[in-house]
Amino acid sequence: MNKTDQLKELLSPETIEARTRELGQQISRDYENRPLVLIGILKGAFIFMADLARYIVSPLQIDFVRLISYGSRMESSGQVSITKDIELDIMGKHIIVVEDIVDTGYTLKYLKEVLTLHEPASVRICCLIDKKERRAVPVDVDYVGFDIARGFLVGYGLDFDERYRNLPGIYHLTPGYEPQGFAPSDR
Repeated sequence: MNKTDQLKELLSPETIEARTRELGQQISRDYENRPLVLIGILKGAFIFMADLARYIVSPLQIDFVRLISYGSRMESSGQVSITKDIELDIMGKHIIVVEDIVDTGYTLKYLKEVLTLHEPASVRICCLIDKKERRAVPVDVDYVGFDIARGFLVGYGLDFDERYRNLPGIYHLTPGYEPQGFAPSDR
């Protein structure tokens, strides 16, 4: 941790674990005895998706995709590109895209459009944190862990400059320095 960074816990590990269990149980009910593919968006969703997958009892496959929408800026440009595509054949399968945080919606709108080209049976979205107030494009999130309106969040997979992903809870970060273009409320 940067000596001047300040972290304030918003969600404890226990709170996250309990809600993740509830989401896994709900998904299990919704997809009972139907094959399901979880597609995690790297890097942020990997911890949440690993925990979520352990609570889903339906038949399950896992894949990952990596997208870039921020580039070197801390604010979404609205332009998204895929840097790691899925490897599974998803035609006719039920898909749940797992994301750490949904804010502007650009990334998920783009990914859902791309996945639909593969002709899956369905595409739904599950996120740990939903920031509806920041939505720039409409995107439906089917499974939401927590609604959090403001603040730059780190921990449990979420990062700031590749730091803090390993923290067990979710924290509001007030950085001790502000890189060019950064505003703490941007994520």
